[in-house]
Amino acid sequence: MLQVARQRRRAGGPASLDRDWMAYREIASEVRLATIAAEDVYFAFHRGFDWNSLREAHRHNRAGRRLRGGSTITQQLAKNLFLWPGRSYLRKALEAYFTVLIEAIWPKWRILEVYLNVAQYGPRVFGVAAASRAFIGRSAAVLTRQEAALLATMPKNPERYSATRPSPLIRLRQTLILDSMKRLGPSYLVHVDED
Repeated sequence: MLQVARQRRRAGGPASLDRDWMAYREIASEVRLATIAAEDVYFAFHRGFDWNSLREAHRHNRAGRRLRGGSTITQQLAKNLFLWPGRSYLRKALEAYFTVLIEAIWPKWRILEVYLNVAQYGPRVFGVAAASRAFIGRSAAVLTRQEAALLATMPKNPERYSATRPSPLIRLRQTLILDSMKRLGPSYLVHVDED
């Protein structure tokens, strides 16, 4: 958040950010499930690292295709809370260290709560509460499945993607997230909440 505000100030734009904290239980279960479906389908069952996704991403990237990540929600949270964007071995090592600490200290529901409140959803929009208000016009407590899936597409590229004017790519991602949500099912969140 600080880096985005600093960059905007340097560019001559407004440095203010749209952000608002929302408690885990107040966030619609559809939003929580959509985020897991979009970012980390094994979230409830790993301890910070999804080794299969990391291996797949490594294979994909070695084949010379467009770079693909294999980061879990916890890894993304570690980066968002403590580190800087970019790719380096030092940052990845620190990310791994903070990921282990976060998983050791916080239950899964708390990790998801903090992630949903610090993730970037737009050029100046951080957290699902602010994103829901800015892009959907309603509280994140009452979003539909389709609205939740649309918002869940934004953190992949918040500076470029738009929930107010979704491109065909965003609509495709939304459909894929909806399919993943259906496969996971509403009972998936029981595994996150019980931790």
